[in-house]
Amino acid sequence: MDPFPEFVRIGHFINVIFIILLIRSGIEILSSHPKLYLTDDTTPGNEWAKFSKKKMPKDKLWTSDDEMESFSSWVALPGHSQLGLGRHFHFFSVIFWPLNGVIYYALLFASGTWRTIIPTSWDVFPGAINTVGIFLSGNLPPPGNPFDPAQQLSYFGVVFILGPLMILTGPAISPGFTARFPTYLKIFGGKQKARSLHFIVMALFSIFIIIHVILVVYDRFQLNMANIIFGGGEISLGAAVGFLLLYFAAIAVTNILAIRFSYSNPRAVQNALGAVLEPVRKALMNRLVSKQSCDDVRITPSFRINGRPPETEEYQNLLTENFQSWRLTVGGLVRNPLELSLENIKSMRKSTQITEHTCIQGWTAAAEWGGVSMPDIMEQCQPSPEVRYVVFRSLAYGDLDPYGHGDPTTKFYEVISLEAAKQDQTMLAYEINNRPLTVEHGAPLRLRVEVQYGYKMVKWLEAIEFINDYRTVGQGQGGHREDSKYFDWGTWI
Repeated sequence: MDPFPEFVRIGHFINVIFIILLIRSGIEILSSHPKLYLTDDTTPGNEWAKFSKKKMPKDKLWTSDDEMESFSSWVALPGHSQLGLGRHFHFFSVIFWPLNGVIYYALLFASGTWRTIIPTSWDVFPGAINTVGIFLSGNLPPPGNPFDPAQQLSYFGVVFILGPLMILTGPAISPGFTARFPTYLKIFGGKQKARSLHFIVMALFSIFIIIHVILVVYDRFQLNMANIIFGGGEISLGAAVGFLLLYFAAIAVTNILAIRFSYSNPRAVQNALGAVLEPVRKALMNRLVSKQSCDDVRITPSFRINGRPPETEEYQNLLTENFQSWRLTVGGLVRNPLELSLENIKSMRKSTQITEHTCIQGWTAAAEWGGVSMPDIMEQCQPSPEVRYVVFRSLAYGDLDPYGHGDPTTKFYEVISLEAAKQDQTMLAYEINNRPLTVEHGAPLRLRVEVQYGYKMVKWLEAIEFINDYRTVGQGQGGHREDSKYFDWGTWI
């Protein structure tokens, strides 16, 4: 049995490329909310780990954007608070890294190579302890066949424990998946525990990679490089160094090109990676229906604000008069255009729900929402058969995050699919926790779409438009954040 068949060597190279992309883009995602929690109540101060020195002011309004950090491109991909593009690279890698793993698993067992990394005797544990002791004493242990006990255990842990954990904790962070399968979260004890575990696994992968590279060079370097390049045999020291540098060069070139294109032509990167992600998102996520039903004990005392309230004269006048002249227009491809006052909306059948809000940055909060469901609105306006999307427009303009990303010159809008709009838990909310919406949380009316991230849930609503193609709206990306910050349309997970 060849311990290093061709599929192992090819799979190893592919794995190296994608795991580095995953880790670095994951760090970019973490930078948007560099805190980790053990409960889904992410009230400031509840975190168990923090990768930021920022302290939020107590005497003025701050939003979750103010908690963001700008990590260097030496660490994060693409770096410097580019959450949208970071997510694109992360989920592009999410498609191909597990696919490579599935092929590897299948061939590993079909070829019998599994015996090289799966221990078949309990003796591996004392053997591993002995091997580590030899290493720590500065000596090399006897060669294994092909791995010594410590190597075998570490490879087994990476392939059959860390890898699956990385994959399984990913969906537990997704608002769409957990809204449809809320009991899945019980496996991990909540969304934030799953997020923390996801980070810990990423850290363990990083540590393994560093130690692995050191040991490849330190322990029988030429033999190790011959095995992973040719499946065995002997090569010179110069050849071994050359092949190792080629490995590093492939990783470096991939990451440098990703960074350079991200900054020189971010729209092209967004569209190119989005062309791969969108069909997968449609196949896996597009028809997920929220089945959340939280108890009132889940309601969190703190619900962060994202997006600054409108500062326009128009909104200030509406606020002064308690929104008496405010109207919600509902139009586009509908049979019965509507113009609804706040009182009109409150006179309709009221829906209530206690659900967990997931921000794309990573924080969560639960609240009880009261309002009118979108299916009830649609029953009145009667969308035409050709409608595929719904545009929600805000009274607020977009704003800049602390690092200058965004577009404050146009009004905020987002697009959701008609399938998402039809769900019973998609609502126009005018209450939060049995009280009228505050200005900060979207008064007089805000959208709730429980299968999507918070940025899609437009606050300070002024208009709804039913359309056939979102590419005709704004810059054609499906929303203000997609237009100005290169977010993924509809969010993938």
